[in-house]
Amino acid sequence: MLISVPYGKDGTFEVTIDDKNILGLIEPNEVTIGDERETIRKALANPLGAKTLKEFLKNAKDVLIIVNDATRPTPTATIIEFIEKDIEDNNISFLVATGVHRAPTEDEYIQIFSEKYYKKYRDRIFAHDSRKKDEMVFLGTSKNGTEMRINRRGVEADRIVIISSVEPHYFAGYTGGRKSFLPGIASYETIEQNHKLALKPEAQALRLEGNPVHEDMIDALKTVKKEVFAINAVLDKKHRIYAVSAGDIHESLHEAVLKANEVFAVKIEEKADIVVSVVKFPADIDLYQAQKGIDNGKHALKEGGIIILVAKCRKGIGEESFVKLLSSASSPEDALNRIDRGYHLGYHKAAKMAEVSMKGEIWAISDLDPELMKKIFIRPFSSLQDAVDNALKEKGKDAKVLFLMDGSLTIPYVEEKYGSR
Repeated sequence: MLISVPYGKDGTFEVTIDDKNILGLIEPNEVTIGDERETIRKALANPLGAKTLKEFLKNAKDVLIIVNDATRPTPTATIIEFIEKDIEDNNISFLVATGVHRAPTEDEYIQIFSEKYYKKYRDRIFAHDSRKKDEMVFLGTSKNGTEMRINRRGVEADRIVIISSVEPHYFAGYTGGRKSFLPGIASYETIEQNHKLALKPEAQALRLEGNPVHEDMIDALKTVKKEVFAINAVLDKKHRIYAVSAGDIHESLHEAVLKANEVFAVKIEEKADIVVSVVKFPADIDLYQAQKGIDNGKHALKEGGIIILVAKCRKGIGEESFVKLLSSASSPEDALNRIDRGYHLGYHKAAKMAEVSMKGEIWAISDLDPELMKKIFIRPFSSLQDAVDNALKEKGKDAKVLFLMDGSLTIPYVEEKYGSR
């Protein structure tokens, strides 16, 4: 069988593999896409646990609209089109929820807002910078001890609207909703405190209840004490709008989670010896983001198996701390021991990768420096065919290969009830 997988925005890799070795080509589940515009319109007309957006904005002194950055395929511009009439009479501004990511480039601003809205609102669009301490305001402390410091714009705004998308997240359970605040517009120190909880085994994809990262986010969010109107979209594998929920930040998230499970939680019959995890554009922006493909792929991998990550990593490695830690460690186990002795933001990423490396091998096809990859316990390859051939040689002629065709979003599971993991 000849299999073609995407690489970067427009590229592909092809691999030929014997049918007997293919366990499956796994993509997000097929779902019925209705009239996408009607889906948005209906959600806005029937908000959950809240007034309509028009009523919500009545008599607002000013409105802050928080949007995702370019690492997520959120249909921000499409949603703005639907709320444009409701927001146009208000003093509005936009804040890109970068978390610890860098500010968007010019092209990425257009990717987020479209040329039309970027041109229209350009002087009212701002990018969050978690490291600018003078722009942060302390609001209080969560039960877990996370000190909630967020961007001053989020504190001073009279009303807040968030536009987000919901899909599985490898340690927060899911994206969307509360993540627009933490980590979206929180300080570096706040994010660091919250993300340390990702080291706990309960912090995993498809899990909210008992997930310490999620529960800390919810608790910390209580300090904001602002009226918030949330708009959460769920996309299918082609980035078409499958569902939208709006209104109360918590109710709309939980409604979106149910729809996200229908798309991204994919049952498999058995685990594979080799998992090819493909991270598509725009999640392939850097290794920091593409690592999600490794973590999601582990759910389909047998003990001692090989994960082959396919991710262009267009902008390099991203946040450097996890790479510095891994490259300075003598082994994955040594990396985990170092993290136990002292946590810094990004180490959760290193820990997740080290845990996979201790149970199997990580190989990769990317644009990253091969020598750097070796230092962080990843075996680099220049072609997918070469990687698959070598993996089959190592695991045996009867080894089974599973292709995870959207590895940053798809969560494969064997159990009858994925929520029990």
